[in-house]
Amino acid sequence: MPTYEYECQACHQRVEVVQRFTDPALTLCEHCGGELRKVFSAVGVVFKGSGFYKTDSRSADKTSTPTSTTPAATNTESSATPATTPATTSTTTTSSTTSD
Repeated sequence: MPTYEYECQACHQRVEVVQRFTDPALTLCEHCGGELRKVFSAVGVVFKGSGFYKTDSRSADKTSTPTSTTPAATNTESSATPATTPATTSTTTTSSTTSD
């Protein structure tokens, strides 16, 4: 369940309340009876691990798996040299026969 922060418009007292999404918002201050308003603040998000910064994939000394998914990058042996088949040489001989 999320924690909401409210501030009284009259006495500026702040209150944190754990509420469900379906619960109605608080409207009256318990200290002075003034009007309460929700306080919206920045959410603390922490990205852990690699891959979240644009410089993570640019390091040349990494020994991890390649990030590219193109077949040329993952299978360089088959795309660099074409498949070769043994050359078949055929010799044609022509025989000349003379008829007298």
